[in-house]
Amino acid sequence: KVPSLLKHKVERFLCAGEEKRVGTRTVVVGHRPVSETDAYVAQKFCDNRIVSSKYTIWNFLPKNLFEQFRRIANFYFLIIFLVQVIVDTPTSPVTSGLPLFFVITVTAIKQGYEDWLRHRADNEVNKSNVFIVENAKQVQKESEKIKVGDIVEVKADETFPCDLIFLASSSVDGTCYVTTASLDGESNFKTHYAVRDTTVLCTDEAIDSLTATIECEQPQPDLYKSLGPENLLLKGATLKNTKKIYGVAVYTGMETKMALNYQGKSQKRSAVEKSINAFLIVYLCILLSKATVCTTLKYVWQSNPFNDEPWYNEKTKKERETFKVLRMFTDFLSFMVLFNFIIPVSMYVTVEMQKFLGSFFISWDKEMYDEEIKEGALVNTSDLNEELGQVEYVFTDKTGTLTENSMEFIECCIDGHKYKDCMPEADGFSQTDGPLKYYGKCREELFLRALCLCHTVQIKEGDQVDGLIGHPEHKCTYISSSPDEIALVKGAKKYGFTFLGLENDFMKIQNQKNETEMYQLLHVLNFDPVRRRMSVIVRTTAGKLLLFCKGADSSIFPRVQQEEIQQTKVHVDRNAMDGYRTLCVAFKELTQKEYDKIDRQLNEAKMALQDREEKMAKVFEDTEADMHLIGATAVEDRLQEQSAETIEALHAAGMKVWVLTGDKMETAKSTCYACRLFQTSTELLELTARTVGESERKEDRLHELLMEYHKKLIQDFPKNRGGLKRSWTLSQEYGLIIDGSTLSLILNPSQDSSSSNYKNIFLQICLKCAAVLCCRMAPLQKAQIVRMVKNTKGSPITLSVGDGANDVSMILEAHVGIGIKGKEGRQASRNSDYAVPKFKHLRKLLLAHGHLYYVRIAHLVQYFFYKNLCFILPQFLYQFFCGFSQQPLYDAAYLTMYNICFTSLPILAYSLLEQHISIDTLTSDPQLKVSDNAMLQWKPFLYWTFLGAFEGLVFFFGVYFLFQNSSLEDNGKVFGNWTFGTIVFTVLVFTVTLKLALDTRFWTWMNHFVIWGSLAFYVFFSFFWGGVIWPFLKQQRMYFVFAHMLTSVSTWLAIILLIFISLFPEILLIVLKNIKKKKHQVRNKMIYCTVFLQKSLLNIR
Repeated sequence: KVPSLLKHKVERFLCAGEEKRVGTRTVVVGHRPVSETDAYVAQKFCDNRIVSSKYTIWNFLPKNLFEQFRRIANFYFLIIFLVQVIVDTPTSPVTSGLPLFFVITVTAIKQGYEDWLRHRADNEVNKSNVFIVENAKQVQKESEKIKVGDIVEVKADETFPCDLIFLASSSVDGTCYVTTASLDGESNFKTHYAVRDTTVLCTDEAIDSLTATIECEQPQPDLYKSLGPENLLLKGATLKNTKKIYGVAVYTGMETKMALNYQGKSQKRSAVEKSINAFLIVYLCILLSKATVCTTLKYVWQSNPFNDEPWYNEKTKKERETFKVLRMFTDFLSFMVLFNFIIPVSMYVTVEMQKFLGSFFISWDKEMYDEEIKEGALVNTSDLNEELGQVEYVFTDKTGTLTENSMEFIECCIDGHKYKDCMPEADGFSQTDGPLKYYGKCREELFLRALCLCHTVQIKEGDQVDGLIGHPEHKCTYISSSPDEIALVKGAKKYGFTFLGLENDFMKIQNQKNETEMYQLLHVLNFDPVRRRMSVIVRTTAGKLLLFCKGADSSIFPRVQQEEIQQTKVHVDRNAMDGYRTLCVAFKELTQKEYDKIDRQLNEAKMALQDREEKMAKVFEDTEADMHLIGATAVEDRLQEQSAETIEALHAAGMKVWVLTGDKMETAKSTCYACRLFQTSTELLELTARTVGESERKEDRLHELLMEYHKKLIQDFPKNRGGLKRSWTLSQEYGLIIDGSTLSLILNPSQDSSSSNYKNIFLQICLKCAAVLCCRMAPLQKAQIVRMVKNTKGSPITLSVGDGANDVSMILEAHVGIGIKGKEGRQASRNSDYAVPKFKHLRKLLLAHGHLYYVRIAHLVQYFFYKNLCFILPQFLYQFFCGFSQQPLYDAAYLTMYNICFTSLPILAYSLLEQHISIDTLTSDPQLKVSDNAMLQWKPFLYWTFLGAFEGLVFFFGVYFLFQNSSLEDNGKVFGNWTFGTIVFTVLVFTVTLKLALDTRFWTWMNHFVIWGSLAFYVFFSFFWGGVIWPFLKQQRMYFVFAHMLTSVSTWLAIILLIFISLFPEILLIVLKNIKKKKHQVRNKMIYCTVFLQKSLLNIR
């Protein structure tokens, strides 16, 4: 058993003397109460099952149907179906019920399949095997059976099955390394420390003897607000580089931080969906108008008694007694049912299938496959494919997105002296400053020791080869959560100081004389984006206490002696101008009394159950003060391959690119010039702390600058008809730079300032600039910038691209979010709509895939409305010739199958495969981009509507004039109304299908198969449907009609002629376009030849 003193220590360490309060939970380790005399009420905790699925086998049907009928079109068709069932309507309920059933079924199958995949993923996690320590033995259980308080053993490369308090490790020093890529996106190794008093319990027998309780806060989603983050191992993280660990379960199942952080992304709607809804309203108005006209004309027609009640069709007593208003309403509903096919319900399922299947083409694109990470593009949201082709503003991160995030140590500056090249080990550093009072060593060595000690870098085990153990500097792999830290440690190694690793809380370094120095690591003050710095407190073998700190110049300079800043600041600014990432290094020596105070405050803050972050920040702030500046480092982050060419292509396509980064202005500015965001001729306008100033008058100065820039860009420029969004040509020579502090003044002005219109003026300036650089941005500010542009007049389509967890907010805010699968983890790619390996892949994604998806789906939407207008207009015209009796023109089978079978597959194949311009041409010529949702504006919509109306008139009246000669056969037999309707329907099916064939520019075997196959299927079905007497039909009205119709030569000629007349305007348009295109090509060739000849003549002269 564990001694009582140790039990007391464990309890004290985990509970930190906090009183039990609301919002906390008590966990009994191993389910053994600390004392039998203590009153203990067992708390109920949830089990360890993870549920990410949406449905169960019992609620799938009602829940799915409820969600589907919330869609207006589905609900509309349900009402129509119910009207057909209840009211005596001219068409069978099957005509609207079957298409609705098809749409509902297909959607339910798709959603059910997706949920089945979620169930399967849940089961893989819940049924995985884990080992629990019970009665000093390992017991294998399923993950879902873990309970709060169980002691769990996790081995190397296994994932933690729940949130655990780290008790002991196979490592002697009680540490373990984990990766949290599935949680916060950081793929690099993080170090965690076991509770100090339990590190010795590293066997099953020892750990099972532990008797302790843990008091901790109730579950909360924040990954970084937890009881001692270094002691908590989160579900979803993976154990690395450590043989095994023991931990006690504190949060399980849906209460783990991973489960609490799982939230569906907000539903993003594309501009195409909004256009569809607008067009639907127009067609709904057409439908209501048709029904109203026919109902009115019916009663006008029936005002003549002979027409109302002819001798051969007398009314029943019930019909005579029915109220006229009720009869009118019933007739109105009947006409609505008759014409309801003008609303294309099947369009929704076709659009869904087009988006779902079309997204695979992005994933399959070999040009977007990266050999280095062995991954290609990823589609997380297929609903926004077409939106990629309509992007107007691109917001991009810098580090890891435009640059490689592969850091290389370039140079350092120590006390104003620059050191760039590696020096021979024997020479060491130049001793220009002489010995210093700090630490009794030269300043340069102090600086290099700071680089070797102030970090969280670890050395990966198992990489040392036999024979090289004695010289580990020759073979070691550094692992860290930040590429910068590895670059700095490698930089120190270049100058003779090598970090050898951490062992039993002692950091080992090898100096230039090959001597090993030991430093006891007492505390690590971890880096965070608010402080922008990190520190370590170490004790030397001589007993001296030192604090080393490194961070951004803006966070270090205010905390060091002011007289030490100037000589280093010059180098920092110059390095930033060269595009390097800079960090400043400082230190201070602590007395034992100062350290004891810091140690006590840190432990109290770490154990606080409430306001822990605020308390920790206060201790850090007090500790990292009154330091001495030693020097600064410069690290290069190279531009990604083809990032400059990609930005140029996006500019040429009419997109505006904004860079939003947390980096220094000078570094970011240099990168913007390198990637050609800013040209040498670009006039830069600055709204930064440097131009605004730090005085009390800074808001007045900001107002002056805003008015000056507004006058220069807006008032002095001639008015542009296209508005701000289309002023690409006018704004090419201006670029704007703004930093975080100035942006805060603009977005959050002080109460007493007259700056309510700052935001509006600033926005106008931004929209007039060709490029904007926002530096020193916090993640929230990035999202604010995106939201500001997104909500401007005209609602331009925005796209955000980033690679780190700090980019997630702007990725979620933009219309389209792109994640780069970079070195800062996968948080960005997991929260994005699309993920690509490199920034350069954005070019093909937007200019080729986006363009084609938009053109395809725009054509799909317009075509659906067109073909349904062609379908229903003859039915409407037919009412004028049948006394508005609601007599259907088409057979019920044709009504049902028109959208489902006869015309659905050709447009689906077109919307997946069409390439009106080749992908290579689209990628190389960015100006081909279709802007402003041009294909779904009212002008093209009206063109398609008039085309549908023209063809509908041709179908009906063409066949009507054919029937003027009632005898269409040699034997004098007369054709009836069903033959009339079948001829119209045949011309209709062939015309709309051949119209799509005329529109197709990229023919594949699939297009040929579905187009000619659909026409063949129609003919086969018509013969089959009319060739059999169906016992379930009351009237065999279509029996032998189709076969009999084709025996007439006149019918054949009429069908061919009407198809040609219907398509003639389209054929004429294509011929004229080709002539115009050829003339344009000839003119371009002549211009090219003229320019070439002029250049040749100049060269000869």
